[in-house]
Formats: sequence, structure tokens, C-alpha cells
Amino acid sequence: MEDFAIVTGGARGIGAAVAKRLKADGLRVAVVDRIPPEHDSADEVIELDLSDVEATQAALGAFCKGRPVTRLVNNAGIVEPADVISTDPFSIDRVAAVNLRAPLVCLQAALPSMIKARSGRVVNISSRVALGKELRTAYSATKAGLHGMTKTWALELGQHGITVNAIGPGPIATELFNKVNPPGDPRTEKIIASVPVKRTGTPEDVADAVSFFCSERSGFVTGQVLFVCGGMTIGSA
Repeated sequence: MEDFAIVTGGARGIGAAVAKRLKADGLRVAVVDRIPPEHDSADEVIELDLSDVEATQAALGAFCKGRPVTRLVNNAGIVEPADVISTDPFSIDRVAAVNLRAPLVCLQAALPSMIKARSGRVVNISSRVALGKELRTAYSATKAGLHGMTKTWALELGQHGITVNAIGPGPIATELFNKVNPPGDPRTEKIIASVPVKRTGTPEDVADAVSFFCSERSGFVTGQVLFVCGGMTIGSA
């Protein structure tokens, strides 16, 4: 397959697993990140600060021009943890710049190619935190907002053969997660105990879901949020 998939935040963690999986699925992969990728699955690398609107528009606009870009995975995100009393009001702007505004800018860059192809797959990586979590005022607000944009885009773009879905990962054992939550630590064990399947997820668990949403098999699924969370988002959990 000659089509390109753009994966933001694709240098490491969940984004790296997504890039590897889409490459294995036969797509060409363009990784967009502030750092070089820690894997060899990228056909193209665009080093970019996604909080910079003009730079993002210029770089992705140039990249998508003349290329068959039919998949977009908005994975890049940042967190500024704080309780509500100490939350810096401007943290909303900083977090939203990457978690909420950048997905819009990236989609706008890729849309002409998707509309021309009469086919497209957009996957927004959200979080179970969109449903609420302590110390995450800015982060939860942006991820909940991403759900709203996902559904709106699905309604607007379906006529062009473009589907838009979101994935909400639960606790995923990335390098960063394991650094903050070391294996065997009582806090880590508490997290695992709260997951109905009694384990943390892997980046590959999320990549498998992305693979489905990016495939032709998902053509009648749009505007949905799939929580890859081991059951943490179930009410009784």
C-alpha cells in the first residue's frame, strides 16, 4: 500500500507501537514528534513542536501536498498535573495547544488528500481520564473535548468516506508509566488491583485498536470512543 499514515507523538511509547503496527499493516508511516523516533518504522520523520500552529500548518501542509495521506493518528499529548486549587489557569491553554488544537490543525492539513481519495481514517488518542481523575483538570478537559471533536468530525466528514474515532487508553505500561509507577511498588499494585483484568495494558494493546480503526474493515464505524482500559471505565469497577 502506498498510502501514508501520519502518527503524531510517534517517536516512543504508544505512538511508537502505533507506527510499528501501521507499518506492519502495509502503510507508509510519517512520524511527527519533537524528538527523533526510537524505532525504524518511520518512512518519514517530521520534527515539529505541535503547539506552534504556523509551523505545524507549514510543515504538514507541505508534506501532505502531492502525497496520498489517508490516515491520521493524533497521539501527541502533554499533562500538567495539579489539584484544582493549585492549577495554573494558563495550563488549560498550554495543554489544549497540544491535546486539542493540534489535532484540528493536523486534520486540516491532511483533509485535502483524504477528500481527494474519497477515503480516510482519523484516530484520536484520548484517555480514560476524559471521564475524570484527580489532579488532571487541564488534561481531562482537553481529552473530553477531543471526544466532542471526534463526534463532530465524524458527522461532517462521513460524506467524504472519512471515518473519525477515538481511543481512550487506561493505564498503559510505557517507559514513562513504569518510571513513575515502578513494578512491585505498592502504588503500582493498587493500580493493577483496580483493573478488572488485573494487569496494565501494553502499547501494543492500543496499537491493535488503532490498526482496526485505520483499516478498511472499520468503514461502518465512526464517531465512537473505544476505551482500551482493561475494564476500568465500567461503572461497577
